[in-house]
Amino acid sequence: MQDELEFRRAAESALEALMQHLIVREEEIDAGFEVEEQGGVLHVEFEAPPAKFVVTPNAPMRQIWISALSTSFKLDWEPAANAFVLPRTGEQLTPLLDRLIKEHLAS
Repeated sequence: MQDELEFRRAAESALEALMQHLIVREEEIDAGFEVEEQGGVLHVEFEAPPAKFVVTPNAPMRQIWISALSTSFKLDWEPAANAFVLPRTGEQLTPLLDRLIKEHLAS
């Protein structure tokens, strides 16, 4: 298990990579969302249908949490993958958020 400093470094790195990925996606024609970072928390906002996804590190639990589609997704650090992973599906942070965005925009 990671100590708090290791977690914070891994979470900051993962969220920065996710932010850069989302900025590229946001700039696509008709992306359908905007992304912004506030105090280490990512917010993905949709106009139609209206919604907000929140991606936040949870240091006490050593997880990254995504609040999206009326659900809380809790990702654990997986050393073998060197990434935060959703245990029940094996999805890593960026592919998981891409899937959730796609599902929301299709609704």
